[in-house]
Amino acid sequence: MTMSLEVPSFTPSTSTCRSLSSSYGLKYRRSVAGKTAVFNGKEVILEETDWYLLDLFRLWWRYGISFIRLQMWVEEIMEKFMRIYKYQAHGYAFSSVEELLDSLGGSGFINMTRRPLSDSLLELGVSQRFIDEVIAPVMRVNYGQNVSIPAFIGAVSLAGAQNNLWAVEGGNKLVCSGLLKIANANLRQAQVNAISPIQSGEALQYQLSFTTAAGTGSELYDIVVLATPLQASVGSGVQFQGFTPPFDQLPGNYHSTVATIVHGYLNTSFFGFSDPRLFPFASILTTETPDLFFNSVASVCPVNISAGFRRKQPQEAGVYKVFSPQPLDKSQLKTLFRSYYSVQVTEWQPYSHYGSSQGLPPVELHPNLYYLNGIEWAGSAMEMSSVAAKNIALLAYHRWNRQTDMVDQRDLMHRIKTEL
Repeated sequence: MTMSLEVPSFTPSTSTCRSLSSSYGLKYRRSVAGKTAVFNGKEVILEETDWYLLDLFRLWWRYGISFIRLQMWVEEIMEKFMRIYKYQAHGYAFSSVEELLDSLGGSGFINMTRRPLSDSLLELGVSQRFIDEVIAPVMRVNYGQNVSIPAFIGAVSLAGAQNNLWAVEGGNKLVCSGLLKIANANLRQAQVNAISPIQSGEALQYQLSFTTAAGTGSELYDIVVLATPLQASVGSGVQFQGFTPPFDQLPGNYHSTVATIVHGYLNTSFFGFSDPRLFPFASILTTETPDLFFNSVASVCPVNISAGFRRKQPQEAGVYKVFSPQPLDKSQLKTLFRSYYSVQVTEWQPYSHYGSSQGLPPVELHPNLYYLNGIEWAGSAMEMSSVAAKNIALLAYHRWNRQTDMVDQRDLMHRIKTEL
């Protein structure tokens, strides 16, 4: 049975990944119902029920209209972000992340990449209690960080916290392998070691030096797209040689998190349920509490859901995914699980370490040398990377064909309407 470490990544409104998935026959994974709760280290302070109206009433009773203000804020941002699909459908591209964000939401979107999420929400009228007990747990499970992350990234995270997410049957990785297949690309399994500009008259090419199982080699390319982080903390292994001015690694770091997959019996008494049969939750989020050693724990479903599949009940041995900032020791595992059969630990750097003072990396590192991962510093999600990839494909095409009227254009909504 295959499990996925990823959080379901796509909302119904995200067009790129969804259209790509349907274009080559991928199916949406069957959803499995499961309730979520928030734990503060001592007790469950917020829980989902089977009754939507009851959940709304509890939110209103505890937080006033904060959740309504939050929902309206996220919807407004997502409505503006949706413009990118119309822009790209008409072939328009952007030479930087800032230009892309400015075309969608003006200076407001750019400022949101520089301002803490908590400040933006407080100014919006969202209560501190709501931020601590609802917003912070979502940031912890999605990015392993707190509410000091930039507001735009927080909005992306909150959009991904909706109940109507979907994933691909067989795993979201099939989106990538499917794209590679239908592109008929010549895939070379190699580790790129160095990139060097080669000038021949007016023509500029790039020499890529690489290592394969058969040995070392090099080839010349007209256009190069880098789709790997270039920050020192990741260690891409790529060296830039012969560039003027010289550049190597980009500033910033990626955030480390630990995913622990446990096959065992959840210790429901730790969460206040002495009888596991009365524990109704499929996932537990946590508030930012010093004594808590994990960010979340959730029952995991296989990437292929059969028609008769059901989640394991808490009194049964199930498979659980625990996100934590550090590897769990034996005492911590025994705190979360009554007993277990197996433990699999993956320590990785899945997203940027965000700060409100950071800049956004460039899209164009050099003429015809493009960098995809800069979008992660505005928002890390599979859909964001898909948008960035399509933008670079359009940008590279327009730069090569010198179609300057298709790059960094202003007032695109009006321009598209007049084209129609």
